[in-house]
Amino acid sequence: MIPTTAESVIPIRSRSIEGAEIAWFAPICDGDDAYLGVRDPRYKSSWANASNILLTADQLGYRNILCPSSYQVGQDTLTFAAAVAPLTQQINLLTAIRCGEIHPPMLGRAIATLDHILQGRLTLNIISSDLPGTVAASEERYQRSREVIEILKQGWIQDFIDFQGDFYQLQLPSAPMKPYQQNGGPLLYFGGYSPAGLDLCAAHCDVYLMWPETEDKIEALMRDMSTRAAGYGRTIDFGLRVHMIVRETEAEARAYAQRLVSRLDDDKGKEIRARALDAHSYGVSRQAAVRQAADDEGYAEPHLWTGIGRARSGCGAALVGDPDQILTKIRRYMALGIRSFIFSGYPHLQECQLFARYVLPQLQTISLPEVYNRIPTAPPLTPLAAGPRV
Repeated sequence: MIPTTAESVIPIRSRSIEGAEIAWFAPICDGDDAYLGVRDPRYKSSWANASNILLTADQLGYRNILCPSSYQVGQDTLTFAAAVAPLTQQINLLTAIRCGEIHPPMLGRAIATLDHILQGRLTLNIISSDLPGTVAASEERYQRSREVIEILKQGWIQDFIDFQGDFYQLQLPSAPMKPYQQNGGPLLYFGGYSPAGLDLCAAHCDVYLMWPETEDKIEALMRDMSTRAAGYGRTIDFGLRVHMIVRETEAEARAYAQRLVSRLDDDKGKEIRARALDAHSYGVSRQAAVRQAADDEGYAEPHLWTGIGRARSGCGAALVGDPDQILTKIRRYMALGIRSFIFSGYPHLQECQLFARYVLPQLQTISLPEVYNRIPTAPPLTPLAAGPRV
């Protein structure tokens, strides 16, 4: 564990909570394979493959699952989430929304619909990258996201939306946007590194998601974000998005990591990295820097392997080791103040099952919407639940 003192503790909203929210990943944007760079049709982003992974994670005890968003072959995020929601039992759906794609009041209605289907098990990942086919300055994209979030929050807590911004000017009743969750609506998760993005998260979001870097850099990010949030009179929680390779022995895990990239052509890797809408973002450049600073086998620090970043534009590193090593690494992150983890692996179903076998039973898991007291004990007085018909 990382030693802590009163001075070294990073302020987080859930500091008193034992455990962490352990999430998996639904590869609905064509991001599943057994060998990176080798397109095996068995792992395409079909309904059968992606829903099977999500429902398996639900059955195995994961508490949340990220349903990403990207303009590439795959499945639409909200459509997929709505289709799979009634089939789930206890897992939350961390559903990505790219701000600006859908008119905010209609987006709010879609979120309310999905939140009622899930009876409060909806979390939202705020995305601010370019809309497909467009290029905009970072400040412009984050301002648009800020306005979307402010409109959603008005819809969740007010009876009437009255908003005047740079992108949206709205006056309308909020009843169609009322979610199942109370006390502020669904939790907002956010990942971004530019100054405008950090400010947006500090002002409005609940969980700051980071990509894997060395522990000292992660700690520095957390301290900076905590200070920014304090400037708005807020504290937030922190999450880590990282891939996973766990085996009975460290040697087996390291061998599997090398196997994963054994058929990867460097030109193919560059092509894959260039596909994403955030391929040229500052966050992606930070992942590249971690990879460039790694040792000859791709390890940036013990058990943090960057080889996956050779074929991914975003989250580009994995935790690699035996069950005790992986558990120790996760607990070091938790000691820093991380309360949400989004894991994934290749292929996703296999690694989901292996992590659930070797590590998940040793972790105390939580649901952050429950911790934040967002889910009511009885159907709320909303138009789609126990409220009057309007």
